[in-house]
Amino acid sequence: MDTSARSPAWPRRVLALAILALLAVCPSLVAAGPAHAATIDTSASYVLVNRNSGKALDVYNRATNDGAPLVQWSRNDGTNQQWQFVDSGGGYYRLRSSLSGKVADISGRSTADGADVIQYTDKNATNQQFRVVDTDSGYVKLINRNSGKALEIWEWSTADGGRVSQYADLNGANQQWQLVKLTSYPGPGYVTGDVTVHDPEVTKKPDGTYLLAHTGDNITLKTSSDRTAWRNAGVAFPGGASWTHAYTNGSNTLWAPDITYVNGKYFMYYAASTFGSNHSGIFLATSTTGASGSWTNQGLVIESNTSDNWNAIDPNLVVDDQGRWWLDFGSFWSGIKMVQLDPATGKRLNSTIVSISGRNGGATEAPFIYRHGGYYYQFVSFDLCCKGASSTYRIMVGRSTSVTGPYVDRNGTAMTSGGGTQVLAGHGSIHGPGHQAVLADNDGDILFYHWYADDGSSRLGINKLGWDGAGWPYVY
Repeated sequence: MDTSARSPAWPRRVLALAILALLAVCPSLVAAGPAHAATIDTSASYVLVNRNSGKALDVYNRATNDGAPLVQWSRNDGTNQQWQFVDSGGGYYRLRSSLSGKVADISGRSTADGADVIQYTDKNATNQQFRVVDTDSGYVKLINRNSGKALEIWEWSTADGGRVSQYADLNGANQQWQLVKLTSYPGPGYVTGDVTVHDPEVTKKPDGTYLLAHTGDNITLKTSSDRTAWRNAGVAFPGGASWTHAYTNGSNTLWAPDITYVNGKYFMYYAASTFGSNHSGIFLATSTTGASGSWTNQGLVIESNTSDNWNAIDPNLVVDDQGRWWLDFGSFWSGIKMVQLDPATGKRLNSTIVSISGRNGGATEAPFIYRHGGYYYQFVSFDLCCKGASSTYRIMVGRSTSVTGPYVDRNGTAMTSGGGTQVLAGHGSIHGPGHQAVLADNDGDILFYHWYADDGSSRLGINKLGWDGAGWPYVY
């Protein structure tokens, strides 16, 4: 759709006074639809279609800036017409654009009839909160919390570009919206080239290019200059990694590498194990370039055995706000663990092991801790991977002000008691997204993960990661 020449209509209201006068004489003309809130799926994306015009609520010209106007436009289901309801509590929601990550906002916190509706950074303010009220035939009204007025198409316009405003609730067809539910989450971003991956992790190199490592024989490497087109860059250990064979039963397949560039050097932690076993080891290798064949084995960091109630796989290095190094890891058994590392060696600093997440026997693995806005966010993958299109992996999160926890989800449930707020799950032909990593890039925070196609192949998934007004992450 070419939106470059779109010009919103700004006509004067000619019917409102007449309608108000008629209602004053005969108020029964207003349909008395039920005043309870509609059922909303906060994990889903919706297109909002106006009852009067049949057109969709749209971010004008696909803008991503604060203050961009909301209009109506012929429905195309683009991200500029996709909205997610974010729960503000008390029966109110914010409407978040899948395109920009910003929310619908009554401009200037106005309470006046005819005030513009724009998009703006999510502040969870009352002028950004709407109550969803049923009318009839599957339509709803959106009543702003600050003004008490209804979201409507100005002057009953049916034209593309008709502006969206607020007005006294008259129950008019131009104030009624059909919520058309789409898939629960946005699809992975566009990628090309060599994008068959499993357990991906990405770091940005000093030259601005990207280095991706993933599970494979001797650890597979890929590179990209733009985060879209990816090419094979060989393996970390072209001569093999015989030092891991005691844990892999002689296999060359190494799992879940985690690469961090710090102090002019790349540190790669990776796992050696076999399916269904917790006889596992996490190893460290270092490199000054990250290139194939440049990695030096630094040896074993931590191991687990069949007598342990945890599993030493899926490592992730996190450096806290005091410069201390920590390694979180784990899969199944009693959940996710953490140990402190010595920055001088990259090896364990002491024998203490801390539990930071668990599901009382339920499947959780692949931790990744990311620092944002005064919190440490622990991302994990719940349920089952490695089953092709039947995989049930999903990405969950909790947060803590301390790197060692306690981590809690949005509802306050401790992650050590099975808590976790869902960030991304399977939808449509996107099966089992998981084994996630987060990268701070020039254009924002980026979520990397793998997912399975209908044919069972595992692919690279990339989405932008936004943060709502309460500080919780979402994909868009």
